Amino acid sequence: MSAVNITNVAILDNPSPFLSPFQFEISYECVVSLKDDIEWKLIYVGSAEDETYDQLLESVLVGPVNVGNYRFVLQADPPDPSKIREEDIIGVTVLLLTCSYLGQEFIRVGYYVNNDYADEQLREEPPQKVLLDKVQRNILTDKPRVTKFPINFQPEENEHGEQPTASPPPEQPSEINDPEQLPPHEQPAKSDEEKQPPPPSPSLDNSE
Repeated sequence: MSAVNITNVAILDNPSPFLSPFQFEISYECVVSLKDDIEWKLIYVGSAEDETYDQLLESVLVGPVNVGNYRFVLQADPPDPSKIREEDIIGVTVLLLTCSYLGQEFIRVGYYVNNDYADEQLREEPPQKVLLDKVQRNILTDKPRVTKFPINFQPEENEHGEQPTASPPPEQPSEINDPEQLPPHEQPAKSDEEKQPPPPSPSLDNSE
């Protein structure tokens, strides 16, 4: 059982120009209080053949992580075009949203991204050199790929042979700066692992 579950992901300002920032509104629930922050990363896959072209766009630590429901916006700069082979800029690639605890990645959400010219004439007759200011980025949100990895969320307790147990929810929401803890009437609907979260955000098809 994971201590943290993503309940919703809304990709803002999509589609958008290739050089515009990424904005992901992430909603998640924590069922066990954690002593350390969780780390969210956004990674742009620059080449399907060579992972050395991958770019870490943003990495943020979020905490404290008490029992409850949370929401925050992860904003990241676009990838550096100079670090992408020109033949790989136009076309389909992948964007990865990951979450880790104590250096252990426990969830990864992959999205296909289609980069192409917004102008039909440029699509039919692409210039020899890519015109970055004319390229539009479209994140395909309908079928994200979700992969979960089992990790140890309570290593210090397991070292003493104790089984981690869920902490009871606080009577009042704890004060936090980032992310926003949702009041009861704004909590996103929870869903079983086999179910999809409610619209308008894309469905998250869980896969092991």
